[in-house]
Amino acid sequence: MKRHFKLIAGLILAQALIFSGCTKSSSKQKGTSIAVFVPGIMADSPTYANLAKGVQAGVDEFNAGISDEKKKVELYIMEAGTNQAEWATKMTSLAADGSYDVIISSNPSIPELANELSKKFTQQRFVILDGALEGNKNIACVSYDQKEQTYLSGYISGLMSKTHHVAVISAQDYPVMNNILHPYYARGAADAVAGTTCEYRVVGNWYDASKGAELADSLYSAGVDVIMPICGGASQGVISSAVEHGIYLSYIDENSFQKAPGTVISSCATKQQRAAKESTLDFLNGKTSWGTTKLVGLKEGYIEFIEDDPLYESTVPSEIRDKMKSLVKGLSDGSISVPAL
Repeated sequence: MKRHFKLIAGLILAQALIFSGCTKSSSKQKGTSIAVFVPGIMADSPTYANLAKGVQAGVDEFNAGISDEKKKVELYIMEAGTNQAEWATKMTSLAADGSYDVIISSNPSIPELANELSKKFTQQRFVILDGALEGNKNIACVSYDQKEQTYLSGYISGLMSKTHHVAVISAQDYPVMNNILHPYYARGAADAVAGTTCEYRVVGNWYDASKGAELADSLYSAGVDVIMPICGGASQGVISSAVEHGIYLSYIDENSFQKAPGTVISSCATKQQRAAKESTLDFLNGKTSWGTTKLVGLKEGYIEFIEDDPLYESTVPSEIRDKMKSLVKGLSDGSISVPAL
């Protein structure tokens, strides 16, 4: 990723200046102006749809207390698409425009991108959900406790696996995936049932469903019977393969039981809409803690291991549900901690 930023550094500003199709006029408005940068497509991702909904709800609540129309907050939403190679140029266009008091986004790869952009556009501020960065006074992050999420997902995967062989299919390699998501999923599975092993595969992008299916097929041939897909649109291929071969799927970020009834065994969802609304109101009320990352999880109510969905109850045996209930309770009340790697 760092090499990618260095490669585009000499071209990115020029690209931004000619990239005018996605931004509003650069004339500054009297009221505050917010841009939401969606690193994907909202229709394909409840996570990003909830980002936009939460920011909109925060703006609406704030504007309700302002009588002067000219002073109301303006909101602009950009859907950047699933090609991650284009995100840098599109986000740069927002920063170069100079119209937005803050750019709000969500993705583990966005903090590094925003950190690079803040060196060129020193007045631009960023609020980023589902990401982490410390020390940049123009950036504030809210990070969901992904150790909890993936440990829980791994734990139930280990309990449900008959082959004791599980896997992660990732869209791409990135620090959070390599340092947290994959290793804590693997740790959870191994803690659930000693000797459980975890494979790791990379699609190479966030949209290639055919490659997702191909990877899932190969994992099935290798004896894997539970997969955690974190690969955006490519997960559609993973789902089709899983249904065909009888592979179970474990998800994080959103309630995913309806994606494949009887195949999805767990969903460890984030309260993205709540976090987006609160972060928006904090910014508008001057309460943002710049240069910091706020970590939130089960205890704070921003992560939920979904246990009341009928599909969870019909797919997962009661004895495994009981074990998961005990683990979730312990993590929530602090009597249990996610083990260190």
